[in-house]
Amino acid sequence: MHDPMFLFTGMVAAMVAAISGIVRRAVPDADRDRGAVSIEQVLWYAAAAVSVAVVAAIIWSQIRDTASTPVQSPSAP
Repeated sequence: MHDPMFLFTGMVAAMVAAISGIVRRAVPDADRDRGAVSIEQVLWYAAAAVSVAVVAAIIWSQIRDTASTPVQSPSAP
């Protein structure tokens, strides 16, 4: 007797393959290469880079300000 899980997995794989074939025929541009990056994507990446640079600059200035303050040595009572 065959393993029921093996049979079930095979049936699901066959159904998914059939459905994906139907979807691919319905949408012919799904496998087409879309080409170069759009200007919108470039602007989003540039905005993300600028925001990361601004946050890093703010954090770095806080670190420098904290590091430049003199440390008071504790005095013994």
